[in-house]
Amino acid sequence: METKKSMSVSTRASDPSAGALTESSAGLLRELVAHLRQNRTQLREEWARRITRAELLTAMTEEEIFAEATAVYDNYVEALETGTFEALQAYSRRLSERIIPRGVETDEVVGIVLLLRDVLARSLFNKYQDNVEKLNRILDSYEPAANRIANTVAVGFVEERERIIRQQQEAIRELSTPVLQVRERLLILPIIGVIDPQRARQLTEQLLRAIRANRAKVVVIDVTGVAAMDSGVANHLVQTVEASRLLGATVIVTGLSPEIAQTLVTIGVDLSEMATVGDLQGGIEEAERLLADRAAIPGPQAGREPGTELNR
Repeated sequence: METKKSMSVSTRASDPSAGALTESSAGLLRELVAHLRQNRTQLREEWARRITRAELLTAMTEEEIFAEATAVYDNYVEALETGTFEALQAYSRRLSERIIPRGVETDEVVGIVLLLRDVLARSLFNKYQDNVEKLNRILDSYEPAANRIANTVAVGFVEERERIIRQQQEAIRELSTPVLQVRERLLILPIIGVIDPQRARQLTEQLLRAIRANRAKVVVIDVTGVAAMDSGVANHLVQTVEASRLLGATVIVTGLSPEIAQTLVTIGVDLSEMATVGDLQGGIEEAERLLADRAAIPGPQAGREPGTELNR
């Protein structure tokens, strides 16, 4: 059995058909690329017309569609010719950067790539309609490359879209938790909406950066616009207060609702370690008093932290 197996392997290894098949496939692809280059103008114009008729890329003008179709066509043919996809991937990212802000959707991008594939396939049918055997061999060589090209463009678009969405979400989160400087050494952080763990972490990071950048001594965190807070976020708020204290800033929390206050009590938060005032106006007045007291203290004691005597 071992001898037969060795002979079988040896026979396959010495059979030149595998290499011949590869050479034949490469030759067919070269012939295909030559055809696509020779008919470039006609094929890209047909593709652009098909895109318009299918009502794809409606956010773009016909001139813009034709310009992008030309670039995609050239990158498509280059990928077929070289078998490498780096240039196509790079172009796909740049294209996505341009068209995603215009409102172009993923299904439109997939649609135009499939239209190009159809246009090219029809062209091949017309060219080789009298030689069905060769047509089938060319399609067998073309299909795997065409599938990979379509996948490359679609994946590049989706990745770019996801990156833009992440950027937008980050921008929205930053806008929803602005750290405002009221005057020298005094910051206000008004929080509105739902606080999830991710937003709570971002809130802490933004606040600590602002304290350090502005050399703040008092921070007013207003949670009037927060309807509810679970125990995890409540604990994070307490940790934020403590981290701010370690950076030399006293935090005054204002606008606690009865529900949030009850949550803080339920989870065992030591409210003696948290300065709280009923509303934002009262918090600002208390902050001004703390800063004034600090300024009035002469000598080395001027740098002493004011403590947490605000709970009353």
